[in-house]
Amino acid sequence: MLGDSSALRPGQLVVAIGNPLGFEATVTAGVVSALGRTMRSQTGRLIDGVIQTDAALNPGNSGGPLVTSRGAVIGVNTAVIAGAQGICFAIPSRTAEFVASRLMRDGRVRRAYLGVSGQTIRFTRRQADRYHLSAAGAMLLTGVEPGSPAALAGLAPRDLLVGAGNTPITSVDDLHRVLAEEAIDTPIELVLFRGGVRQTRTVTPLERR
Repeated sequence: MLGDSSALRPGQLVVAIGNPLGFEATVTAGVVSALGRTMRSQTGRLIDGVIQTDAALNPGNSGGPLVTSRGAVIGVNTAVIAGAQGICFAIPSRTAEFVASRLMRDGRVRRAYLGVSGQTIRFTRRQADRYHLSAAGAMLLTGVEPGSPAALAGLAPRDLLVGAGNTPITSVDDLHRVLAEEAIDTPIELVLFRGGVRQTRTVTPLERR
């Protein structure tokens, strides 16, 4: 039975099931020690809402279910912090359900694509005042792929991206969140600074292949 991970609370009892180190159908118990953690995927995207638990996980547990005391699956065992004790992570069931539905429908999870690379920068108070921004950071573009949606919209390296649609861009992760499936083929107005001058550009993200 698939449970609702959004209903979890810290301190709730959970059970992890898997095949750690080749030992089949092993069960470990623990509690939800924290909610709303973030993890970096191999592609560089941020995974939000990750469940932290102290139920022991070892190599071989990954992909196994994290269940409540009533047997409802509320997560997918994913990772541990090497060298730490009792710090383990699971992808929430709501995320797993979304990914599974997209894999069944499309065979993949669709993401929007701009064709830029960049880095997160942090503002000093003086810099934030200079740009009339309340945010503490922005995304500095370090590269733009030729022929990409960003290039066609006129974006260039050294542009300082501070907004996309109605979303402030304070980091690379903020832009990743904007570039979800819904953004594919949908024009977005970007707000940026170039040479200290505020500008806007309209870009239409494509689907990442």
